[in-house]
Amino acid sequence: MRILTVSKKRSQGVQLLVEEYEEKVRHYCSLDILQIKSNPKNTRDVKAQIEGEDILVMQNIRPEDLVIMLDEKGRDIGSAEMAELVRDAGETGSSRLVFCIGGPYGHGSQLRARANVAIRLSSMVLNHQIALLVLLEQLYRAWTILKGQKYHH
Repeated sequence: MRILTVSKKRSQGVQLLVEEYEEKVRHYCSLDILQIKSNPKNTRDVKAQIEGEDILVMQNIRPEDLVIMLDEKGRDIGSAEMAELVRDAGETGSSRLVFCIGGPYGHGSQLRARANVAIRLSSMVLNHQIALLVLLEQLYRAWTILKGQKYHH
């Protein structure tokens, strides 16, 4: 599994929680979190910012990856459906499941065209740090569902 997140530096508190959940998820699968610099061209032009971020995201996706785009307009799924998504990804022959968290202005057109599925974590817009934490927690929960384990242990 890979998580691509367009963002700036994480706060210390969030980083501690991210590391905690990374360790929990890694108990079940390999996990790679790649932080892509927000606004790589350092521009004031929103379209140019989105395009620059889009190019960097696409450079980190392989043709055989199953790409899940996190988007406020994506499909609303519950924890059991997230577990099904993780399970189904393993059955598609994809080498890697890639989750993409967009920058402050969302995803670019290349990623939108490439994504296999678009889901939302909440009907509210979430800060990238919070979105990453919620995603990691849900991935951990998905694995415990798939393995028939109790979530709290």
